[in-house]
Amino acid sequence: MSEADYFRNMAHDRNDPNPFLAIYLDQSIPFNEEAKAAYLKDCSSRSRQFLLPLLRPLARLMIILLQIYKIIVPKALTSSRLLHRVLYWGMKTFVSPSANYMILRHFYLGSEVLQFIRDNVPGVNITMNPLKPTNLEPVKDDLFLIHDLNLYNFVINLNKELRENKLEVTKQERLNFAAISSIPIPIEPMPKRWTNFVDLTTAIECFTPVYQLFLTDNDFWRATNSLQLDETIGILASKIIGSNDRLALINNKHPMVPLTTLRAGFRLVLHGLATEQLHALLVELKNKQELGLPV
Repeated sequence: MSEADYFRNMAHDRNDPNPFLAIYLDQSIPFNEEAKAAYLKDCSSRSRQFLLPLLRPLARLMIILLQIYKIIVPKALTSSRLLHRVLYWGMKTFVSPSANYMILRHFYLGSEVLQFIRDNVPGVNITMNPLKPTNLEPVKDDLFLIHDLNLYNFVINLNKELRENKLEVTKQERLNFAAISSIPIPIEPMPKRWTNFVDLTTAIECFTPVYQLFLTDNDFWRATNSLQLDETIGILASKIIGSNDRLALINNKHPMVPLTTLRAGFRLVLHGLATEQLHALLVELKNKQELGLPV
């Protein structure tokens, strides 16, 4: 039974309504139905209910201690290769199938969103480096780090071309949806042993200090500050489609006001949801355009 079937078959008790069923059935937020079900089922797990409150304070304490440690020995233990081997092992061994599914979807959808923006800004020519993992193996090849670099390089290169060629990002009468997949993302079944029980939010909170440990202080700050660009990508997309009505939940705050690294794990979850939301909206608009309906 799929996660979507889990919610479709859930009985509704008027005296004890399920909060996750309410969010699943609500359609005010654009979101892929299978991904939404996977995320909400993951949120309802015992791991998130009981493990997250215990591990989140410890993970944030580790961030503080590692920040002090990095001041004293800024380049000790730094290794992106080792970092991604540890992340791969952790995802394969401990992270739930739903959480791994959502993580891999994020890289896939993020690449498609950036490609969509590039395809709908006439006159720019930006070389892309799409990340479209369908299993956990690509994690070992610096997947997380490359994802952050792709985002920064895209924003820098796009704006350089806009400035040099005196171009603007404007509403397109007919949108180019070639980059946007409207069919299910071909992600393979994830590991499902008894140890794979850690939910997405708890996993991200625990991985954040690991990320900090194996990266230089500069790399870690750059990675966490990339979350500020959610607003930037949302604004670019809204200019292209000519509307921002349903992008209101992109809330990683103002791009010009970098936040501390302490809440990076929580903000990373918001980052993932923002990407899902924007991609789902683009799929919705693509389907309408193909049917000849107003976009």
